[in-house]
Amino acid sequence: MEKKFIGAGLLSGLIAGIVAYVFARLFIEPQVAKAIDYEEGRSHAEEMLAGEHGAHEHGEVFTRSIQENIGAGVGTVVFAVCMGAFFAVAFTILWAYMGRHYPATDPRVTAGALGVIGFVAVFGVPFFAYPANPPAVGNDDTIGARSGAFLAITLLSLAFAIAAVVLALWLRPRLGGLLSGVAATVGYLVAVTITVAVLPEFDEVPGPVANDSGQIMFPGFPGDVIGDFRVYTIANQVVLWTVLTVVFAVILGRLARPAATADVTTGDKIVAEQG
Repeated sequence: MEKKFIGAGLLSGLIAGIVAYVFARLFIEPQVAKAIDYEEGRSHAEEMLAGEHGAHEHGEVFTRSIQENIGAGVGTVVFAVCMGAFFAVAFTILWAYMGRHYPATDPRVTAGALGVIGFVAVFGVPFFAYPANPPAVGNDDTIGARSGAFLAITLLSLAFAIAAVVLALWLRPRLGGLLSGVAATVGYLVAVTITVAVLPEFDEVPGPVANDSGQIMFPGFPGDVIGDFRVYTIANQVVLWTVLTVVFAVILGRLARPAATADVTTGDKIVAEQG
C-alpha cells in the first residue's frame, strides 16, 4: 500500500504542477515582464546619469521565451512532483498512526488536514516572513543572507509543524480532538513568531534614481507590480496545494473501493453458504 501512496503522490504532484504552471504563465509572467522592463529602464537611466552613453548589452544564456515557457514549466512541475512525493511519505507515516489508533477516520480527511498543514508550514509562514519579489527587487550583495534566512524559516517552520502534529496526537486522548488541535496550533504560532522576530529583515525595494541636485531621473519600483506579483504568487500556491490534496484524496478513495468491494463480496459469499 505504501508504494500506491507514493504513486498517488507523484501523480497528484504532476497534475498540480501542470495546473500551477498554466496559472503562473497567465498571471505571474506578465508581472515578471513588467519588472524586467523596469530593470532595463532603470539600468539605462543609471548609465546615462553616470555619463555612460554607450549601450551595454546584457547577454542571456536562454531567451525570455525559453525561460518563461520551458524553464518555468519544468521547474514548476519538478517542484510539484517533489512536493507530491514528500506529501505521500508524510501521509503514509501519519496514516500508519491514525489507522491503528483511530480506524474510523476517513483517510481523505487526513489527507485534507495534511494539505492545509503543508501549505501553511512550507509556503505560508516563509512567505509571510520573506514575501516573494519580482526581478529587480533586492540587493545582489544580500542574496546569500536572504537565501539563508528563507531556508532557515522554511526548515524551522516545517520542524515546528511536525512537532505540533505530534503534540496534537499525544494530547488527543487526554483533551479531545478540538482542544489538542488548538493547543498544538498555539504552540506552533508562538514558535514561528519568535523565529521570525529573531531572523533578519530585508527591505530592498528600489527607490527612484535621482541626480546630484535631487531631480528624479527614473521612478522607484512600481508598488502595484509588487502587490500583484505577491497576490498571484499566493494564489498560485493555493492552486498547487489544493489540486495536489484533492487529487490525492480522490485517488485514496479509488484505492479504498477494491477493498470495500472485496469485503462486500466476501460477506455475500458467507451469507450464501450459510443459507
